[in-house]
This record gives sequence, C-alpha cells and structure tokens, in this order.
Amino acid sequence: MRLATLTSAAPDGQLVVVSRDGSRWLAAPPQWPNLQTAIEQWPQAEAALRALDARLQSGEGEPLSPQSLRAPLPRSWQWLDGSAFAVHAELMRIAFSTPRIETDKPLMYQGLSDHFLGPFDPAPFPDAAHGIDFEGEFAVVTDAVPMGTRAADALQHIKLLVQINDWSLRALAVPEMKTGFGWIQAKPACSMAAFAVTPDELGDCWHDGRVALDLHIEWNGAPFGHANGREMGYGFHQLVEHAAATRNLVAGTIIGSGTIANADYATVGSSCISERRAIEMIATGKPSTSFMAFGDHVRMQARMPDGRSPFGGIDQTVVQHSGG
Repeated sequence: MRLATLTSAAPDGQLVVVSRDGSRWLAAPPQWPNLQTAIEQWPQAEAALRALDARLQSGEGEPLSPQSLRAPLPRSWQWLDGSAFAVHAELMRIAFSTPRIETDKPLMYQGLSDHFLGPFDPAPFPDAAHGIDFEGEFAVVTDAVPMGTRAADALQHIKLLVQINDWSLRALAVPEMKTGFGWIQAKPACSMAAFAVTPDELGDCWHDGRVALDLHIEWNGAPFGHANGREMGYGFHQLVEHAAATRNLVAGTIIGSGTIANADYATVGSSCISERRAIEMIATGKPSTSFMAFGDHVRMQARMPDGRSPFGGIDQTVVQHSGG
C-alpha cells in the first residue's frame, strides 16, 4: 500500500491512498484526515486504507498530479537519524579528520522534525559557502513503541517505509560537532519522497530490517551513485531498539538509516558529496568535487529490480533563501 499527502489548507495536508502505478488516488476516510492521525490509530486506519487500496487496484480513483504532493509526513513529533553504514562512517571520519568512535551501539542524533520538504519543493539555503550537500537515505515510520522494546519485537512497530534526502551544511558541521552539543545549523529540514509504503510493498527487498534497494542519485543530470540499502550494519529494528532504550517513541516517529553507502563504492558511487570528497582525499590527498551551488538540481529515486519506484522520486533545485 502506498500513502501520500496532498496539499491542502491544513498544516498536515490530506491523506490519500495511491495506486501502485502512481496515477490515481482515493481520499482517506474523514476520521483519518492526515497520516499522523492514521499512524496514531493504525490498527483501525490500516484496514480502512487497505480497503481503498483494493478499490484502486480495480481501477477506481482520481487522477494524481505529482506536483500536488507534499512530504507524506509534512511534520513529525520526532526525527531520529542513524549512521548505520560502516563504509560511510569511516570515509566521513577521514573527511572530517575525526577520531574513530569506539562504541558497540548505533550512532544516532535527534534532528529537526517540525518541517519536511516535499519531493518537488525548492531547497532554500542562506549561503552556498556553508557547503550544501545532499544525503540519500531510507527511513521507517513507527507506531507507538514502548520504552525497552527489543529488536526482536521492533519489526512489528515499523509500519511504513520512506525515502529521505537529509540535507547537510558541511562547513557548519565540524564546528558544531566539536562543541559536543550536536547539530543545529548544519542540519536544516530534510526532504521526503512522495510515497510512504507499507513494508509488504517491497516484497523480498524488505529483508532483515533493511531496504535492499538501489537508490539512484543524479546531480545536475549526471549519475552520481546507486548504492543499495542492504549493507546497513544495524537493521532498522535494531535502530528502533536503540532509540527506545530509555524513552517511549510516539507514533509517527521517523528513524533514518544514515547515508547509504556500499563497500564497492568505486563501482556504485556515493549518496552524498562529502563521501565522494573523502574518496578523492584518499586517492589524491585533496578533494576535487565542490559542494552544491544555487541552481543545482538533485534527483533521487529508489528502484525495485523490475524498475518500479515504490517511493516516487525526490526532484529538487537548490535556491537562495530570500530572508524574512
């Protein structure tokens, strides 16, 4: 089942169910006007939404205009982003000249969650000198997760999967990291692809708490990378366990994988510019790829083995923030 949010006067938009080919939609029942409300009442909402999905598969529905779509969750109570790909973590350690973090737990930080950019929204930033970078990720949306939930039980709390562009301002990241207090300025609003999908939509590509799909990224029309999500060092169920160790997770919590990276990066490329720069530093002693400029365009689209794109795409242009 594929869910989306249409633009409306409401701050959380209008929840709709979308056909598998992305061409048609049906509105969710009025008791679930948005995805946040539905995820809070998932046992009841899911049954009603799947009934709409069945109607869509039989040919019903209104024509869908992709430009009318917002992020599936335009805002969330909580966004927790992991760094679950060991290759990416090691390359970033080299890029930032930071010591290796010795820990047996997943890395995770709490980021901005009160606003997610939609899949086609311009991405505004104040200054290109801040080192504008994209980061391709997958993420999960949970229902309410009790404190102390173990990984073995966490999969049942993962209700939806989404695709994220976790924008970063690299020139601001290192100074903030050195304070020991975490990121504020270096981590602006993320972007989210058009469709949130139930795990069963991915078939065998949802395996061991991992989204085993290639994430194809283009920068200004040129291929940049197509790393696969299967190489997470910790599965999403383990990230949920980590996040819930000392707190309850509210329904609608979004947990990210961190930047997707593969050991065979020489072949599949990267999912962020900073990783490519780190690879260049290893090879030549200095980076040769610049960060993004105003007017640059990035496109991200996960693909199934048969070519389908379950999440839709993220298709955005970097613009200068107008102030105010």
